[in-house]
Amino acid sequence: MRIITATSTFVSQYPKTIAVITVTGLGLFGVKKWMAGGVCRSKARLDGKTVLITGGNTGIGKETAVDLARRGARVILACRDMDRANKAAEDVKKRSGNDNVVVKMLDLASLQSVREMAKDILASEERLDVLINNAGVMSCPQWKTKDGFEMQFGVNHLGHFLLTNCLLDLLKKSAPSRIVNVSSLAHERGQIYFDDINQEEDYKPRKSYAQSKLANVLFTRELANKLQGTGVTTYSLHPGVIRTELGRHFWPTIPLWRRVVFTPLIYLIKTPTEGAQTTIYCAVEESLKEQSGLYYSDCAPKTAAPQALDDEAAKKLWDLSASMVGLP
Repeated sequence: MRIITATSTFVSQYPKTIAVITVTGLGLFGVKKWMAGGVCRSKARLDGKTVLITGGNTGIGKETAVDLARRGARVILACRDMDRANKAAEDVKKRSGNDNVVVKMLDLASLQSVREMAKDILASEERLDVLINNAGVMSCPQWKTKDGFEMQFGVNHLGHFLLTNCLLDLLKKSAPSRIVNVSSLAHERGQIYFDDINQEEDYKPRKSYAQSKLANVLFTRELANKLQGTGVTTYSLHPGVIRTELGRHFWPTIPLWRRVVFTPLIYLIKTPTEGAQTTIYCAVEESLKEQSGLYYSDCAPKTAAPQALDDEAAKKLWDLSASMVGLP
């Protein structure tokens, strides 16, 4: 009774304060709803179909796996850390009610690992209906892959470029099939440094990340051109700003005062489930089956940056990438 009385007294004495708190709360709720972005509304089933997701043990990759497993797909999680991958697979099975979830070893920083996993898939799988190139690294120090490539370009682009090419025959055999490349809005700040592709002369983590994400969009575009008439379609996308492990290298580089300011706002950005929606949309939305090579955001087509629409740059990047990974 005393609590009710005290509350009533506070409301009567500070009506403007209550109004500000209410408006602020509603405003933050509205911002949160807006930040959550689009939702995949498709009810498409994937019974009898096989999906491979790179980096499917955490973040949006794991949430994508849960959704597609619920739709009846056989889901392959291709991951580097097998302990975490096996734990993630058990969680995906539990949450989806689908036990047809398997784990494969894949280190995208090693071309040998990519080839070995692709060989395993070709030997063990009769079909591959959706390939989701989701794994990535963001704003890391100036690290090298096992083959000597700059880490972000090597993992985010070259590893997926090789994996996709190694699995193309199986994807064609399973047509209609889809290839989904998770890019980022960061591609808008990117350019392809053809004369210094490994950023050895002027390495900046964010610049290198932007280059790798632009490469994802250009790869998707050129791949669509090469796959015309095969029944295999391609999609690139921006998942949104999401609370995942991807920013583990980026966050410590932000000045302390900015982290103090931004920390309370973290709850406004997308959850992994919200961030997975556009990936899921590109993987299952029926209306996209005749579209290929386009870029999406919030479950809708979006015009990519001008440098991502450059067909000559896309072809040049393809040729360079093929040379770097040893494809004919």
